Amino acid sequence: MKAVAGVDIGGTTIQVTLCAADLTVVDRLEVATPAAAGGAAMVGAALDAVRLLLDRTGARLLGVGIGAAGVVDAREGRILVASDSFRDWAGFPVTAAFEAALGVPAFLDNDVNAFVRGEATAGAVAGEPHVLGMTLGTGVGGALWLDGALYDGPHGAAGEIGHVPGFGDLPCTCGGRGHLETLASGRSIAARYGERTGRTVSAREVAQARDPDALAVYEEAGASVARALLVTAGLLDVTSVVIGGGVSRSWHLLAPAVHRALSAEPPVSGHPVRVVPALLGGDAVAVGAAARVRAEVGA
Repeated sequence: MKAVAGVDIGGTTIQVTLCAADLTVVDRLEVATPAAAGGAAMVGAALDAVRLLLDRTGARLLGVGIGAAGVVDAREGRILVASDSFRDWAGFPVTAAFEAALGVPAFLDNDVNAFVRGEATAGAVAGEPHVLGMTLGTGVGGALWLDGALYDGPHGAAGEIGHVPGFGDLPCTCGGRGHLETLASGRSIAARYGERTGRTVSAREVAQARDPDALAVYEEAGASVARALLVTAGLLDVTSVVIGGGVSRSWHLLAPAVHRALSAEPPVSGHPVRVVPALLGGDAVAVGAAARVRAEVGA
């Protein structure tokens, strides 16, 4: 069997999927990310997982795609900027390391770009030509799928809706102020709840609390997400949105506020914004990375 591999290198875990030509997941593996041990160790852990899947399935590998957090140079295949969670990751030549070890082509994408490629190819918005993908996790990421292809812009930062200002004046992790991420990320949801209650809990625990303060924080997050979607619809006429990430698991708390805000002020086009939760779950980034390989090598 011929297969393509997709790798999702996150701060906590590395997800690896082995996919058939139609992107059906044949096998998958999750391993811990040795983020403190450096880039070589992280790539080494991913390579070990790929080799194990190949041994288990007997598949012949055609190529590997990698989705990684941070700012990446997809054309050169290296990490440009990484958070302080990763050691010796910025500047690391990711695709060169994979190609040297496996002897097949390798392709690198930002993880949110891979996410939207996965969902637009084999997930919740499969076949739709124009999509905004948004991930609500520790931070807020965004990516654009236009005319049936990823649009990353001249500097690789298109779609980064999480770092657009106009959402208050709170300081953002990127150094700016008033970005969407300050209201809608998991970290900010926990912080906003802590400001109200004095409690230090995670966003998941805030969702489980379901008290008035928790509902108010999720209401503000949902309304902010909707405002960002309306800005995107107004600028790009994109009215299909897929949302993933850990915070989206509490979609039942976000959705009412999102839909109320979208109904109150529909896009100028008159076409309603359709928002759906991600379908591929934890596989989305890895499947999207594998889809990049399929497109590049004609698998």
